[in-house]
Amino acid sequence: METTSRQLLMNCRNTIAILITFIMCTAFRVYKMSRFYRYTFFLAVVLVVSSISLLVYRPFSKKVAPEKCISVGRPARIHPDYCGVVCPANIAPLNFVVNEEGREYFVKIYSDKGKPIEIYCKQAKVVISEKSWHRLLEANRGGKLYFEIFARTAKGQWNRFDRIENKIADEDIDNFAMYRKMHPTHTQYYGNIGIYQRDLRSYDEKLILDRNYLGKRCCLNCHSFCGNSPDKMVLGIRSGNYGISTLFIQDGTARKINAKFGYSSWHPSGRLVMYSVDYLPMFFHTARSEIRDTVDLDSCLAYYLVDSQAVKTVPALSRKEQLETWPAWSADGEYLYFCSAPMLWAKTEQIPPDEYKDVRYNLVRISYDVASDEWGQEETVISSADSGRSAGMPRTSPDGRWLSFCMFDYGFFPPWQKSSDLYLVDLESANQTGVFVPKRLEINSDESESWHCWSSNSRWIIFSSKRDYGVFTRLYISYIDEKGNSYKPFLLPQKDPLFYESCLLTYNTPELIIRPAPARCENLAKVIRSSNKISVDMPITMATPKATSTEYQYRSRE
Repeated sequence: METTSRQLLMNCRNTIAILITFIMCTAFRVYKMSRFYRYTFFLAVVLVVSSISLLVYRPFSKKVAPEKCISVGRPARIHPDYCGVVCPANIAPLNFVVNEEGREYFVKIYSDKGKPIEIYCKQAKVVISEKSWHRLLEANRGGKLYFEIFARTAKGQWNRFDRIENKIADEDIDNFAMYRKMHPTHTQYYGNIGIYQRDLRSYDEKLILDRNYLGKRCCLNCHSFCGNSPDKMVLGIRSGNYGISTLFIQDGTARKINAKFGYSSWHPSGRLVMYSVDYLPMFFHTARSEIRDTVDLDSCLAYYLVDSQAVKTVPALSRKEQLETWPAWSADGEYLYFCSAPMLWAKTEQIPPDEYKDVRYNLVRISYDVASDEWGQEETVISSADSGRSAGMPRTSPDGRWLSFCMFDYGFFPPWQKSSDLYLVDLESANQTGVFVPKRLEINSDESESWHCWSSNSRWIIFSSKRDYGVFTRLYISYIDEKGNSYKPFLLPQKDPLFYESCLLTYNTPELIIRPAPARCENLAKVIRSSNKISVDMPITMATPKATSTEYQYRSRE
């Protein structure tokens, strides 16, 4: 096949060369002819060239897999590692690079139904047509997706690799994800920090708000939604120019609250937002892969009532001798999950305190009646005394079946703990037996896993992982089946499969939403810069002291 193709190509080139020579020699004579003959001549030239293009080049536009090839006996190495993953039918194409020697590549992507996608490329970068990709995946929901890869060596030999097998899930992931991108710097003055919205069906990314609108001394903190809808949202702001506040967005209208919301969680009713107030100074280790660290010196939980625009707290969530943080509501709103640890030090100016490595948080919950605004008794879900580890970042699946969280060696902040892994508790089973059994998910790596979020159908989680570099967090997506089994995660796809190789930004705090947020950058910035605000007062003297240092107020937290 190779020899015949080369002969045809040479004949094609010779024919075109003769035609061009004829046209150039004749053009001088035609120029002196009448207008009618000139038009006739040029029309004839167009028809002849078009016919030759159709007859000569059409055989080469239809590429087929090489006939004569040698089987390598193993799958090709590709990056990102899109091998053996489960992907949603509505995800953007999983473009990749073939990490195998070759001067030419042929890739066939196919399933049981529909037209295969066939790609010839002279470089190892494989970019897939979005339209063809979505058509193929939509036609094969619940089926297999195969990548068949061929590489032509410098000696002209085609190598055939074993096909790569993936699976297409029946269930879609939510169409959009909102996350924060920032430089992993150690102070607030370098690099940008912004909140972005990504259409997961394509590669379209939209800026929601970044530091350029508010000045360099600014940190955009964690954002949260009511359910997976962008209709209700809060976003914390710490600005050297415009103070500390919280951006409150409801039904497309943004307002500013003069209170600092830390890690927050909307009650499913949309009537209140629970949030933490933390004092989290940063410090550094002298030698380890992640030298940054933080300690929760003092914290409590409070909640903002939307209708009355008031802030409240209760003794069980703001004890002086305890550290309370990471709030997360259950799917039905009957329980608030959060993390709690005893404060092991008195008031101290030393950062970190000597006891910081001895702090381990329990995962607890407390019942709540939204109609009467009454709280029940606290109960321990995961005991640090039993696990020997610290718990953080609890999230419940929207169907109420699963409770996911991080566990790590000590302290408060999973992203900076290499030991941080994702765990799952079956709440349905726990409600029947009264025993909460943590299960370490199969998707963990040797590096930190953190910042996880559930899709609205409770079948997907998106999370931040440092598995690729140990420093930069990247977003990964994993399928969770009805039994709580997790499947090999895949890296958030980019149009350029080499994008992450030169990206010096870290991705974190992902939130999946069912439709795009209506917010516009300049409109949100105007609200923050404005003097108009919702004024609220804390009803008690908080466990957390007020910030007095610039370093604390504007420090970016990953």
